Amino acid sequence: MYAYVGCFTTAHRKARGKGISVYRVDDATGAWALIEVFETIANPGFVALDSKQRFLYASHGDGDTVSAYAIDPQTRKLKFLNQQPSHGDNGPHLIVDPSDRYVVVANGPGIAVLPINADGSLAPSTDAVVPPGKEGPYKREQGLGAHPHQVVFDASGRFLLSPDKGVDATHIYKLDLASGKLAPNDPSCVKSRYGAGPRHLSFHPSRPFAYLINELDSTVTTYQWDGVRGVLTPVHIIPTTPATFTGDNTGAELAVAPSGRFVYVSNRGHNSIATFAVDAIDGTLAPIGWEPTQGRKPRFFTLDPAGEMLYVANEDSDTIVAFSLDAGSGKPVPAGLIIATGSPSCVAFSA
Repeated sequence: MYAYVGCFTTAHRKARGKGISVYRVDDATGAWALIEVFETIANPGFVALDSKQRFLYASHGDGDTVSAYAIDPQTRKLKFLNQQPSHGDNGPHLIVDPSDRYVVVANGPGIAVLPINADGSLAPSTDAVVPPGKEGPYKREQGLGAHPHQVVFDASGRFLLSPDKGVDATHIYKLDLASGKLAPNDPSCVKSRYGAGPRHLSFHPSRPFAYLINELDSTVTTYQWDGVRGVLTPVHIIPTTPATFTGDNTGAELAVAPSGRFVYVSNRGHNSIATFAVDAIDGTLAPIGWEPTQGRKPRFFTLDPAGEMLYVANEDSDTIVAFSLDAGSGKPVPAGLIIATGSPSCVAFSA
């Protein structure tokens, strides 16, 4: 297995990263061996691969471009292909559509769609939209209005969802694969609490549930998902931190276990991974526990493809920390592996 790590790089972010690091992950021991550090356009903060794992794409924090890279099939090293304008000023997230025909990027104020050429490079965008909505109450985080923080497809690939931290809503679109155009669904969004700051959403692997972490009020919302109409219906909300925690915190990342039995979220401030049990009937969450991330500001974490390990990127302490997942309780258990890398913000695995 190989790991591609996107890092922040600029002094503006007080960052210490150098670009995109490529690691080989040993199947037997789990150890990470550095293959290369590929210096890129500044702040490749989020990276994603196509379904065949031949190409890698990066969005750039505080930047206005999306970049494309080919992956060498033998060495797994990167080769820069090209870049295209994102039509925004800050790219926190991007995704390759299930057909491998488009890259969709959250670009700061909106969402842009870029076709993928046959060689993996990117063509100019076919669409760029700024979602409607009124900004939330927090001037620093929401004062500029719309700020989609993620783009994610549902399992069918028919619907594109985008939690919008700026206007406290999750937008729902349909992507026309023939034209590369986005069309608002009906209804076009679901509102969150005023000031919640919805950030990242993930679907249950087998049931009609979706889970959304709200950054600014440190909560997780459970939704019923109507995959026919493309409708999210909120049913439950729960804090991401323990009742005894009285400090400052923002929610960051969320993932659902492949079994569908557990939901994980990361807390920046409490600096923990929270584990929640999923009710098999209605999908609601109950807290199991909180595991320290052994670092500061866990902006990102991800599960390995087998769903047996959890890797936390501690942005402010320059580490990726590995945890094994207990099959019975779902709890993360420190695996004794810490990878040192500057300002990590995303990890993508390739088989």
